[in-house]
Amino acid sequence: MDLRPGSERIFVASDTDPLDGYVQWAPQKSLWLAGMTVAGIALGPICCSWSALALFLATSAVTLCAGHSVGMHRKLIHASFDCPLWLEHLFVYLGTLVGMAGPFGMIRLHDFRDWAQRQPACHEYSRHGAGFWRDAWWQLHCRLVLRHPPRFRLEPRLAGDRFYAFIERTWMLQQLPWALLFFAIGGLDWLVWGICVRVSVCVTGHWLVGHFSHTSGDQIWSVDGVAAQGYNVRLAALISMGENWHNNHHAYPGSAKLGLLPGQGDPGWWLIRSLEAIGLVWNVRTPHYLPERPGLRRLTEAKRDDGVADAA
Repeated sequence: MDLRPGSERIFVASDTDPLDGYVQWAPQKSLWLAGMTVAGIALGPICCSWSALALFLATSAVTLCAGHSVGMHRKLIHASFDCPLWLEHLFVYLGTLVGMAGPFGMIRLHDFRDWAQRQPACHEYSRHGAGFWRDAWWQLHCRLVLRHPPRFRLEPRLAGDRFYAFIERTWMLQQLPWALLFFAIGGLDWLVWGICVRVSVCVTGHWLVGHFSHTSGDQIWSVDGVAAQGYNVRLAALISMGENWHNNHHAYPGSAKLGLLPGQGDPGWWLIRSLEAIGLVWNVRTPHYLPERPGLRRLTEAKRDDGVADAA
């Protein structure tokens, strides 16, 4: 089969089609989230305490910001900065604790969706185009099966990493040590809010931000000739750790900074800058150092800051 690159890790053949597929229930994914959600709804109200709520907020913030946004997304997937391997491992491990997938699974999900959205047309699943409630069911409980899918290949650095391979095999089980620790310290309250409520809220919230950031919101840039545009969901800046600035991300996917304009709060970027200041992060990529994405057009003349290339 003649394969050609569709992105850095996606390789397509002549019959690869992002439209030709169907949505199928994914039992493991569905039962995992449903179990966490049911436990959270049933036990959360009767196991609530101020300390459990504080644990929920703290663990959600750490795993979403340092783990998912900075570790999984900006570092592992987009390589938007460099750091020591031990710090990368730590952040990606924290990202795994969000409860969506292991490191390889997250890369695969992201890159397949990104490849599909860059095509002239793609399946409704890939662009969040199915309507609110159907998209919720599809994204949280199902998977897209293409009849002629592209091939996915990890780069050797990641494919040969034993730590990532272990975390990938055991990503659900990684909640267990923390569940035991939380139960030992704070009893059932901490277990329910530190694991069940946190995983349910974070995973569902991730879909919710993803849905709106592909369907409605502010646009500064547009990319011509692609199936999906990104939108900035302004109200979700802090709870999404900066991932809400998705129109910016579509314009400059390799940028470590997502909140590119004044007033666009980006907690993930604040963490990266803090680590850079103490020498734990370097070679930070921002739009000023990145090539312009093909087809990119600026739609507004909003005031720029130093993080946005003049060419934007």
